[in-house]
Amino acid sequence: MSRIRVVIAEDSLTVRKRLVEIVSADPELELVGEAADGKEAIELVRRHKPDVLSMDMMMPLMTGLAATEYIMAHFPTPILVVSASINRGELFRTYDALAAGAVDVIEKFTGDGSDERWAKDYLTTLKLVSRIRVITHPRGRLIAIPQATSAPAAPGAPALLREAQKYSAAAIGASTGGPGAILDVLNGLPDSFSLPILFVLHISEPFGTAFADWLDGQTARRVSYAKEGELVSASAGRVVMAPPGQHLSVRDGRLRLSLEAERHSCRPSVDVLFESLARDYGPAACAVLLTGMGRDGAAGLLKMRQAGALTVAQDEASSVIYGMPREAALLGAATHILPLSEIGPFLGRVPASPMGQRR
Repeated sequence: MSRIRVVIAEDSLTVRKRLVEIVSADPELELVGEAADGKEAIELVRRHKPDVLSMDMMMPLMTGLAATEYIMAHFPTPILVVSASINRGELFRTYDALAAGAVDVIEKFTGDGSDERWAKDYLTTLKLVSRIRVITHPRGRLIAIPQATSAPAAPGAPALLREAQKYSAAAIGASTGGPGAILDVLNGLPDSFSLPILFVLHISEPFGTAFADWLDGQTARRVSYAKEGELVSASAGRVVMAPPGQHLSVRDGRLRLSLEAERHSCRPSVDVLFESLARDYGPAACAVLLTGMGRDGAAGLLKMRQAGALTVAQDEASSVIYGMPREAALLGAATHILPLSEIGPFLGRVPASPMGQRR
């Protein structure tokens, strides 16, 4: 069996050599290049076409973010971001890289005695990322270097809405590939869209700590973390995100946060949010399940559909990982299966009911 070909980009010689040692010691991996800056990373990826790139964010000459954008524009490659989480600026660059097409992120090891455990996590994640199918990412197309794109597919019949039904709340769940996908959905909504949007994203700790702040700066829609007991109706036109490590649900028209057990190894869990909306809002809710690994959200989306809600799953062609949406499709949980580019405009046509009205 052929080995997984790896390029490592890291400006710190000490850290880079440690990563090289970890990769070289694994019989399933083959190190094909190491770079000290973003320009070298681009050249190595262009020359060797590796299966996966391990990418630092803060590098000289060209940052990891700039290199990620260029690579995803010209020769898409699965990228694992290896980044420190203590610096807010680096956190934001990590989110930018994920939105530009990087697959996943892992915190850089600290040398505090947990190096062996970190090495195992790094190898596991590196191998997993190497298996992800990646495509040219729209956010990675550099204005300075125009890139020809294929003609769009001929549009089919627009997805239909139930004109008699009105809605009071919307929910979105996402995992791997979610940062870029949620941006596309939010930026596809018209300014007039007034429903509160409740959002759950799987993002490894400690990288979720500032994601809502970053997202708030990327879209005209206000984004914030959920607060216990807040009225859902008070979030009209806003995006309310589950805080890191806490389930987000709805009860009696109010937001609820909890530290209850993980679902599908996730907290927050999309299923927890969707199931609560099925109970509390029934046909007055709509939900979208975006790209992601695993099956979290699929059963919850089915419960929402069974309660009369409008349910949407992202299609395979536009998903970074067709895991969660695929499970929803197999269960018959989605009333509509749409490409990412159509989800925002579709939600934008959802008629709103008087705020606070539920079932």
